[in-house]
Amino acid sequence: MENTVAQKLDALIKLQNLDSQLDEIKKIRGDLPEEVQDLEDEIAGYQTRIEKFDNELTAYKDSIKENKDNIKDYEKRIQHLEEQQMNVRNNREFDAINKELETLGLDIQVAEKRIRESKIAIEAKDDQIQQTQSVLDERQKDLDVKKAELDSILSETEVEEEKLLKQKEKAEKSIEDRLLRAYVKIRDNSSNGLAVVPIKRGACGGCFNAVPPQKRADIKEQRKLIICEHCGRIFSNVEVEEVVEEEKPKRRTSRRKSTKDAK
Repeated sequence: MENTVAQKLDALIKLQNLDSQLDEIKKIRGDLPEEVQDLEDEIAGYQTRIEKFDNELTAYKDSIKENKDNIKDYEKRIQHLEEQQMNVRNNREFDAINKELETLGLDIQVAEKRIRESKIAIEAKDDQIQQTQSVLDERQKDLDVKKAELDSILSETEVEEEKLLKQKEKAEKSIEDRLLRAYVKIRDNSSNGLAVVPIKRGACGGCFNAVPPQKRADIKEQRKLIICEHCGRIFSNVEVEEVVEEEKPKRRTSRRKSTKDAK
C-alpha cells in the first residue's frame, strides 16, 4: 500500500531532522578530518620520496662496489700482462701487450671517476634525505596534534552519531527509492544541507523567496509534494505566524465635580 502525501512528508521531515543533527556533529569537527587527511597524504608523499632517495643511494653504493671490483680485476690483469711483457719474443707481441696495458689504465681511470661521481651524488642525496626527513618529522608532529584533537571530538560524539546513523538507516527504509534519491540529490546541491523546509512568513525556508498564496494553500492541503520553484527544496508545511493584537488602552474617564456646593 502506497503511503499518503502526509506520510511521505512526515518521513522526509524525520530524515531531514536526523541529517541536520548529523550535520551539526560534523560542524563540531570543522575542517579537522580534511586537515588530517591532507597531512596523511603529505606525509605519505615525503615517505615515498625518502624511499626513492634510499633506492638511489643503494644504486650509487652498488655502483661504487662494482667499479672497485672492476679496478681490482684490471690491476690483476695489468700485473699478469707486465709479467708476460718480460717474456715477449718480438716487438709485435710487446706492442700488443703495451696497447692492452694502456687500455686497462684508461679503464681504471674511468672506474675511479665513476666512484668519485657516485660519492658526490651520495653526499647530495644524504642532504636531500635529511631535509626531507626534517620536514616529515614536523608534519608528523602536526598530524599527531590534529589526530589527537579529532579523536577527542570523535570520542565525545561517537555514541550520539552512531545512534543517529541507525535511526537514519531505519528512516530511509520508510521512503520510496525514487523520493529518497531526489532528497539526497537536493541535499547534495544545498549549501546548508536542507532538502525539506517549511514556509516561514510566506517565504521558502531554504532560499527565502516568496511563495504565492495559492501554493501555500496547496501545501497545507498535502495532496501532493510541492517543491520550491527557485531552489528545488521540498516544502514540508506552512508555519502559522500568530499575530498578537496589542491590547487597546482603556479610555480613562474623569468624574466631573459637582457644581453644587455642599451646604
